[in-house]
Amino acid sequence: MEKSTMTLTRKIQLLIDLPAAERNAMWEKLYRYQNRCFRAANFIVSHLYVQEMIKDFFYFTEEIQYKLADVKKDEMGLFNRSKTNTTARMVFDRFRGEIPTDILGSLNNTIQSNFSKDRADYWQGSKSLRNFKKDLPIPLPVKCVTKMRYDPEKKAFCFNMFAIPVKTYLGKDFSDKRLIMERLLRKEIKLCTSQVQLKAGKIYWLAVFEFEKEKHLLKPEIIAEASLSLEHPIVAKANNVRINIGSKEEFLYRRLAIQAGQKRIQAGIAFARSGHGAKRKQKALYKTENLESRYVSHRLHLYSRKLIDFCIQQQAGTLILKNQEDKIGIAKEQEFVLRNWSYYDLQTKIKYKAEKAGIELIIG
Repeated sequence: MEKSTMTLTRKIQLLIDLPAAERNAMWEKLYRYQNRCFRAANFIVSHLYVQEMIKDFFYFTEEIQYKLADVKKDEMGLFNRSKTNTTARMVFDRFRGEIPTDILGSLNNTIQSNFSKDRADYWQGSKSLRNFKKDLPIPLPVKCVTKMRYDPEKKAFCFNMFAIPVKTYLGKDFSDKRLIMERLLRKEIKLCTSQVQLKAGKIYWLAVFEFEKEKHLLKPEIIAEASLSLEHPIVAKANNVRINIGSKEEFLYRRLAIQAGQKRIQAGIAFARSGHGAKRKQKALYKTENLESRYVSHRLHLYSRKLIDFCIQQQAGTLILKNQEDKIGIAKEQEFVLRNWSYYDLQTKIKYKAEKAGIELIIG
């Protein structure tokens, strides 16, 4: 049976809501948590790999048991506890008192789940073992988020995270983050285990929300067909109605203009006055940082939203993306198209918006 709910992730910047004198201690606490998570993640995945590949250790004696199970439940078992609890207990004992066990437990469950999905590839040698880096996000279990509220004086949503008072910074929010937070306070949606990312001296909350899918008067027998092309990002048809969403001039040419502008800035850096070294010379380049990716992300969100709105308007319960494999293959052969046309990103955004609206997506 199809689930009536789905999850959605939003990236929200957080500020430590304490006087300046106390912030450094909180930053040290978060960086310590991040370091312990990074080390624990690599310990866990290494132990899981050894456990899974232990049958290949042909040089063990015959008395060694190979079954990855609790010896209390299976006499052939290798462990003195459950398989999930082996890695959990290992990191609990190693980092006791340095990081809350709720964080380590959540991290262990996530890595165990991901390892199970990749187990077959590891066994065949078609994928290398995951290596976690020092900027690994910190898991944020729901029980570690307390005192969620909106503070009208600070004009921000405030809560405690790992007993650290924080507040949201939404800035010029043109998305739905504020609406989602308001719905969370009204308990219309549910907060799930999230993550905290420390990046470039800032704190980002990768919040995961669970909510009911939108309910529209859709008819499964009405089928909408859409194709992604170079001339128009999306061409859609349903009920003998055809629309073109976006255009080559609007998307591709603007993207090329941004690329050309960045090349001109890079060429002119050599002639810029230094003053304070590289930072002063590259000041103009910093202003255009991620400009292209932000533009592309915004346009693809807009195009995918228009496609789903068209399907809802036509009451189409099924959406078919035609000939996608062929077009992705052509794009890979042509370097210009692959570099400047985001087929896969657009397809991903269409998929999640279709699921949210209750539309069945078929990729042909």
